Amino acid sequence: MDKVISSDPRAVAVSDIIAAGRRMDRFGWVPATAGNISCRLPDGLIAITRSGGHKGMLTPHGVIEVTAEGAPVHEGDRPSAETLLHCQVYAASPRTGAVLHGHSVASTVLSMLAGDAITLAGYEVLKVFEGQTTHDTSLRLPVFDNDQDIARLVRVIAPHMPDMPLGYVIRGHGVYVWGDDMGMALARLEGLEFLLACELEKRKIRT
Repeated sequence: MDKVISSDPRAVAVSDIIAAGRRMDRFGWVPATAGNISCRLPDGLIAITRSGGHKGMLTPHGVIEVTAEGAPVHEGDRPSAETLLHCQVYAASPRTGAVLHGHSVASTVLSMLAGDAITLAGYEVLKVFEGQTTHDTSLRLPVFDNDQDIARLVRVIAPHMPDMPLGYVIRGHGVYVWGDDMGMALARLEGLEFLLACELEKRKIRT
């Protein structure tokens, strides 16, 4: 889908979310109705995918608005159950403009085999993440246990928010990444998913 050229920030955000959903679907990162995508709007509201929709087949109707606290702006709208995780990321940094959550095979499997983090080291693609200038580094991707009580999960994640350059992964569930805008968030998601796929392949070789 071509990017919308518009002076309406909501129209641009909806276009960006739809395009991101199709890109994530193309890579197999949002199977069935999994995943969620959001953008921060200039007025402080958040445009986010509606609960239950397939991210590869989004239409403008599949994107709704919520407040910074995650409450739907329009009566009857049902945001993703994980909306509070998006709100937490936006609250942590005024620079953040987009948040992506996907359910890839690599992130799901590796997180189930990991302890409290997955360490990624020596990869050139690590330079896609903020503050990294060389492949000769090691970064830690935190792994948090899955919890259907999202408010409780937010509290568990909160102390780690200041130091998660890769984003994070929920065990057996998927990754969360973010960026100043949708382009940056997508680049980071693709970089992280590439690295996780490499780690999964390395484990296959070892066995």
